[in-house]
Amino acid sequence: MYSSREFVAAGGLISYGGSLIDSYRHIGRYAGRILSREKASNLPVVQSNEIALAINLQAAKKLGLEIPARLLALADEVIE
Repeated sequence: MYSSREFVAAGGLISYGGSLIDSYRHIGRYAGRILSREKASNLPVVQSNEIALAINLQAAKKLGLEIPARLLALADEVIE
């Protein structure tokens, strides 16, 4: 179980969470604001805009797992 879909795309089984790319964008914005002499304590806490469920069926097959059809239907992305 991973926190972002990039790990599933690299061969992991399942993930539920935000995107690493979005996280890096947020980090860049924070860094820019801090470098502009804004106080870090004044920066808001930001969550991912979207949270997605991704499942890698190839990994499931290699592990000998059968993913229930209901879970596959709920997934935002299924990698075959």
